[in-house]
Amino acid sequence: MVKVYYLVLGILGLKDRLHSLITVPVATFIVLIVYMTGKSTWLVFEDILTTSTATAKGYSESVSLTSSCDLFSDELACEKFGRKDLSYQNWRWQPDQCDLPRFNAKALLERLRGKRMVYVGDSLNRNQWVSMVCLVESVIPSSLKSVHINGSLKIFSAIEYNATIEFYWAPLLVESNSDNPLLHRLPDRIVRAQAIEKHAIHWTDADILVFNSYLWWRRPKMKVLWGSFEHPDEGMYKDMEMLRSYEMALKTWSDWLEIHVNHTKTELFFVSMSPTHTWADEWSTAKEGNCYNETEPISQKHYKGRGSDPNMMNVVEQALDELKVRGVNIKILKVTQLSEYRKEGHPSIHRKQWVPLTQEQTLNPASYSDCTHWCLPGVPDTWNELLYAYIFS
Repeated sequence: MVKVYYLVLGILGLKDRLHSLITVPVATFIVLIVYMTGKSTWLVFEDILTTSTATAKGYSESVSLTSSCDLFSDELACEKFGRKDLSYQNWRWQPDQCDLPRFNAKALLERLRGKRMVYVGDSLNRNQWVSMVCLVESVIPSSLKSVHINGSLKIFSAIEYNATIEFYWAPLLVESNSDNPLLHRLPDRIVRAQAIEKHAIHWTDADILVFNSYLWWRRPKMKVLWGSFEHPDEGMYKDMEMLRSYEMALKTWSDWLEIHVNHTKTELFFVSMSPTHTWADEWSTAKEGNCYNETEPISQKHYKGRGSDPNMMNVVEQALDELKVRGVNIKILKVTQLSEYRKEGHPSIHRKQWVPLTQEQTLNPASYSDCTHWCLPGVPDTWNELLYAYIFS
C-alpha cells in the first residue's frame, strides 16, 4: 500500500492534451508528462476587473469580465510574486490502488448546471475555492462568467450553466468575533459556540457544501460567549479547553445540518486539516528555519508534522459518525497526509504582503514566510481533484 507523488514535467494545453505518457521511476516518485496548462494559466482570467471601494464594516464588489486581468493571481500566485522554482506546480498525487479521474471542467460545470457549490470556512478553504474557480473558468467565454463579492460571500457565476461556485468566510463555522472578512485578526478570539444561524442562512440551500475549520481553533483555550456580540457586556464568558469548544461548535453545526439541509439534494463534504511546515527540524537536521527556500517534497513515507492535531480530526470524525446515524452522510476529503509531504508547496515569501515589511524581516525572510497557505496552481488543485472524484463517483 504505497501512496506516491508524480512529478509532471512538460507543458500541455487543456485543449491539446497528448495521449502518450512517458514514465521514469525515481524512488517513490514517478515522472509523467503534464496534462495541465503551463505557468499561471489556471490563475488568470483574460478579462478586466472593476470593483467598488471596500470598507471595514462590509463591502460589495462587482467584477466585470471583459478584457484582460489577473483577478486570482493577486495573493497566492507565487510565480507572480517572484518565485523562480516552479516545480511545485508539477507534482501530482497517486492514491493507493486507483487513479484519480482527470479533471474535466466542462463535465463539472454540466454537473453543476442550475446549482450552487459553496465552500464554507477559513482562508484555506478560500485557497481551495480559488483553485476550483481557476480550474473551470478557462472553458467559459469572457462574457459568460462573473464574480461578485458581498461581505463574507464571494460568488463566481458560470452564466451559461446558471451555476455558481461560492466561498463563505466563517473560519470557526459558528459565530465569532473573527467573522469580519477584512478585520478578523484580533488578540482575543471569542466564539458563540451555540450560534450558527447568521452564517448558515447564506449556504443552507446549496447543492454541494464543502466545509473546513481547523487552524483558527489552534490555541490551548478558547473564550466562549453565551450572549451576543451586539451586547457584549450582558453575556457570560468562559475560557474553555480548545477541544471542548471545538466539540461544542461541531455539535451546533451538526444539529443545523440535520434539521435545515435537504439531505436528498445536498452533497456534504468536510476537508481534513491542512498541515503547516513551520519547523524545519521535522524533516532535516536544521535547528532553525521553516518552509522558506524549500524546493522538494518530503519523501519520508507517512511523514506527519507536529502542526497536525489528530485529536481534532477525531472530534470531526466522531461528529460525522453521529450524523450518519441520524441519516446525514458527510464525506471527508482526507487531504492531510498527501499535503504533509508538500513542504515546498507554500508561498513562503512569494505572496502579497498586506503590511509593509520591517527592515528586520527583510534581513530574515524566513521570519515572514507563509508556511500555512498554498501556492496556486499547486496543492489545492489536488484537493479539488479528490472532490471531483467524489462528485462523479
